[in-house]
Amino acid sequence: MQQLDDDLKEKSAEWLAAEVQKLRGAIREHRDASGHDLCWHHPKLWELLPEQVPIDVAVPPWPQFMRGCVKYRQSLDEQLPGAKIENKEA
Repeated sequence: MQQLDDDLKEKSAEWLAAEVQKLRGAIREHRDASGHDLCWHHPKLWELLPEQVPIDVAVPPWPQFMRGCVKYRQSLDEQLPGAKIENKEA
């Protein structure tokens, strides 16, 4: 039975280095998101994985979803208390 990432065993050092650079770029793009971009759906990032699976996202009802958004924003206050405030609409 083939395991995830077994395909990497057959790749060259050059291919692996290029793949690492591509993945680092995508991670940096996501990390450097700011404002409302922090909240969006990110299929572009998921598409970097070799296993392509249908996107089967389940979303909570609006009241639960909004409570999750509030918790996320509160966690930013706790984890990044000095973050600058960006006051513009999405």
